[in-house]
Amino acid sequence: MNLNAHAVLPDDAALATLAGRVWRPDASGPSVVAIRDWRVIDVTRHFPTMRDLCETANPAAALAAVGGEDLGPLDAILANTPPDVRDGGKPWLLTPIDLQAVKAAGVTFVISMLERVIEERARGDLNAAAAIRDEVTRLVGDDLAKLRPGSPEAARLKQVLIDQGAWSQYLEVGIGPDAEIFTKSQPMSAVGTGMDAGVHPASSWNNPEPEVVLAVASDGRIVGATLGNDVNLRDVEGRSALLLGKAKDNNGSCAIGPFLRLFDGGFSLDDIRSTVVTLQVKGEDGYALEGSSSIGMISRDPADLVAQMVNAHHRFPDGAVLFLGTMFAPVQDRDFQGQGFTHKTNDIVTIAAPKLGRLVNRVRPTDQCEAWQFGAGALMRNLARRGLLG
Repeated sequence: MNLNAHAVLPDDAALATLAGRVWRPDASGPSVVAIRDWRVIDVTRHFPTMRDLCETANPAAALAAVGGEDLGPLDAILANTPPDVRDGGKPWLLTPIDLQAVKAAGVTFVISMLERVIEERARGDLNAAAAIRDEVTRLVGDDLAKLRPGSPEAARLKQVLIDQGAWSQYLEVGIGPDAEIFTKSQPMSAVGTGMDAGVHPASSWNNPEPEVVLAVASDGRIVGATLGNDVNLRDVEGRSALLLGKAKDNNGSCAIGPFLRLFDGGFSLDDIRSTVVTLQVKGEDGYALEGSSSIGMISRDPADLVAQMVNAHHRFPDGAVLFLGTMFAPVQDRDFQGQGFTHKTNDIVTIAAPKLGRLVNRVRPTDQCEAWQFGAGALMRNLARRGLLG
């Protein structure tokens, strides 16, 4: 993985308010950091957790107002992040979130909605997917981007599909009034840029999902954004939607980063609404895949998705992050005709957006990724030993 500040930071990094987290071996724990002039500044004395920063009235202004300890150039910390080259005595980069709930919105783009229908009807059999894809497209079409979920027009389409025996639970959340909001993984379990992303070795049909991830305070304010890879086991979820946890929440399967870009005078939710997220997969076998996902084509506005996640009925006292979904579902054949795409060990996945930077991960079997061992309890004990809890 080619990790350096220029490759990882947003194109306009000099104008961005960027927050992240770094593991400090000398403290045996993580620190919240600001990225300033290509250097990493520890601000943990002011914000013991990223959750604390996001809960302030104006996180960007709060971060800009404090100083901290200079940990050195970002280049050096990035270079020390990949597990196979890491010097355990020096700092390395972590995912930029900690105590927030990790949530995801599913089926928010027409293309991904159709792919979920195909997974369901194929029962996880990738060999059957191509024929079913043709059938579903014939019945539903592939130009539903202008259809507003929950509208009378959507309700009429729903009835037509029921009459034809083609209705699906994925179509329900794709064009019905209620969004699918699910738990992607547990707080503290995500991995950051430069780390290994996990795919369960029992899966033979899986893919990356390049997404924008919003950071949301406990009162529902959207305070910033970053990038994410909602790694998905298509064969597992296709067998049954009740296996969603097994398909989504695996060791290393949630990648978020590189940094949280906080909303300020030069960056807002409108920038997210016009964001195009790109994906690149490179394999050791010479395979290369590229794609993109435009937030402008999302079926539900990001603010609506957040409102469906955080409200009077659903509370998150430590805030939450929300994957917005993706329109990218790779169907190109990798090895054999009709069998589509699936990951191979050591694939390098790069998810990028000009104003959010680049999230880079190597794909490994879940049991070969670094084991998740440092959870919320360990964080609280570590911060207490460091005298950082008030």
